[in-house]
Amino acid sequence: MLLQIEQECLDVYKRKVEQAAKSRAQLLQALSDAKLELSSLVSALGDKSFISIPETTLGTINEQLAAIAPALEQLLKQKEERVKEFSDVQSQIQKICGEIAGNASEQTGAPAVDESDLSLKKLNEYQVKLQELQKEKSDRLHKVLEFVSSVHDLCAVLGMDFFSTVTEVHPSLDDTTGVQSKSISNDTLLRLAETVSALNEDKKQRLHKLQELATQLIDLWNLMDTPEEERILFDHVTCHTSASVDGVTVPGALALDLIEQAEVEVERLDQLKASRMKEIAFKKQVELEEIFARAHIEIDPEAAREKIMALIDSGNVEPTELLADMDNQIAKAKEEVLSRKEILDRVEKWMSACEEESWLEDYNRDENRYNSSRGAHLNLKRAEKARILVNKIPGMVDTLVAKTRAWEEDRGISFSYDGVPLLAMLDEYAMLRQEREEEKRRLRDQKKYGEQQNTEQEAIFGSKPSPARPSGTKKVVGPRANGGTNGTPSRRLSLNATQN
Repeated sequence: MLLQIEQECLDVYKRKVEQAAKSRAQLLQALSDAKLELSSLVSALGDKSFISIPETTLGTINEQLAAIAPALEQLLKQKEERVKEFSDVQSQIQKICGEIAGNASEQTGAPAVDESDLSLKKLNEYQVKLQELQKEKSDRLHKVLEFVSSVHDLCAVLGMDFFSTVTEVHPSLDDTTGVQSKSISNDTLLRLAETVSALNEDKKQRLHKLQELATQLIDLWNLMDTPEEERILFDHVTCHTSASVDGVTVPGALALDLIEQAEVEVERLDQLKASRMKEIAFKKQVELEEIFARAHIEIDPEAAREKIMALIDSGNVEPTELLADMDNQIAKAKEEVLSRKEILDRVEKWMSACEEESWLEDYNRDENRYNSSRGAHLNLKRAEKARILVNKIPGMVDTLVAKTRAWEEDRGISFSYDGVPLLAMLDEYAMLRQEREEEKRRLRDQKKYGEQQNTEQEAIFGSKPSPARPSGTKKVVGPRANGGTNGTPSRRLSLNATQN
């Protein structure tokens, strides 16, 4: 029994020793694990200056564990807070990146945090990256809002539904959603830019179309003398005739229904123009005749009107073609007038000088011109100016002849004035002037001869009173006036103008 009891005691002792050894091993393992965890936490957090790490080489194992536990607990708490900070920053980064990439809705769950590096340096890097992304998000959001504002303005001008247009790009762009909820992805920005570009192009085309219609309306109104009351109804169309694309900002100014309304009005006026073709054609013919009359170009208006009537009645020519042809004739006539302007101005000056010459000769034949009657001093001043102008007539004629010949050589046709060749008129005037000068010399010679005869008779028979002027002097005035005065060209041209 004693041996048996000793054996049992020995077994109990051995078990106690084994349990103690096992417990010691477990404590050592726990201490080792605690030291390892403490080391890893310090390494992960990257800064141990703010916490005191106890010396773990003194005291029993339990004392060492007890010394490590507070620091370990504090580091674990700091790690938990640091992980949360990393998670928040990385979540925001992941969200903004998802918004930029356009797949924010596909991202679920919090991002995985690398617990091996939870240092403040690493956290600061994430925060810097977050700030950059937040700035990029702000810039993108600003661009989105600018694009949305442009789409709103363009839709207003074009008369389009802004809501359907902008939500077609992305549903979040509606005004009911918050600013921060709007899509800022690359795809959204690209589609918004394309939408704005398409709307601008549409605006440009519509404005061009509206300006064409406005020009047609104004031409048709002018053509048919449309009253101002009817024109006012389309002021909203004609007010943009010379406007630029950026200058049109009035809501609905380029709406499709407005353009269609202008098209209908143009079509109506075109039909009305066709029914009033004869009236319009004759109006243009009158304009053409007035241009030719101002240029002193002789035409046959009756033949032209008969030709217009025949073309319209035959139906072989389109009204627009006929009017276009007449517009071309008017344009050519204006060019012709412009080319003749310098010569015509000189002809007018020459004719005016001829009239003054004629008046001066009538004035010189007036025996009472020096009487102190009313207006005599005015006639005297006019005579002085007329003499100066008459002395310039030969030079005026020479210059006019040179200009006319140069014009004829340049164009290969004769320069006519109311159907009469201008050079022939000038040559005739030069001949008449020469004849007049010869007649003046003959009259002077005849007068000298008469005075010489009177002197001889007075020497033989003595002087006697002569109450009346010699009849010979009165006789020479008649042939000169009938033979051609200096006003002949003016009267002839006036006669031709009356006949034409």
